[in-house]
Amino acid sequence: MSEKKKVSLLDGFKAFLTRGNVVDLAVAVVIGAAFTNIVNAFVKGVINPLVGAFGTKDLENYSSCLKGPCVTDPKTGEATEGIRILWGSVLSAALSFLITAAVVYFLLVLPMAKYLARRAAMQAAKEGVQETMEVSELEVLKEIRDALVAQRSAPAEGSRGEGPERGGQP
Repeated sequence: MSEKKKVSLLDGFKAFLTRGNVVDLAVAVVIGAAFTNIVNAFVKGVINPLVGAFGTKDLENYSSCLKGPCVTDPKTGEATEGIRILWGSVLSAALSFLITAAVVYFLLVLPMAKYLARRAAMQAAKEGVQETMEVSELEVLKEIRDALVAQRSAPAEGSRGEGPERGGQP
């Protein structure tokens, strides 16, 4: 019984891995990681120096002292006294996130949403045409049925079988 259970678990795992969603997700993660490197380089290479041009230093270097005077060891660059809050690096990370989110939204999500909406509208239009055709076919079939019923219930012309249906002359 445990052999059967293992086989079904492995089959289920194999089916999970071969589904398109898992492959799409893996591709998205790899591309997202590569794109994150581009955005981080942009923020560090362009945004931080621009902020530094308006301020006194690079965005990553902005910080505040929470407790006491902040004294930094010139050799190691670490704080020896006080509690330093590096809010510049947090702001830099937030800018990286906003830029990444904006690019993903405007270049991937928005066009895909428009494409899917267009595709759904086309599908709905096709279904509407199909329904119209089905309704018109149904109406024609109802008319044929009504004509046949009326023809059967109508009194026969010439009760002796001389009508065109019976092979007689009209």
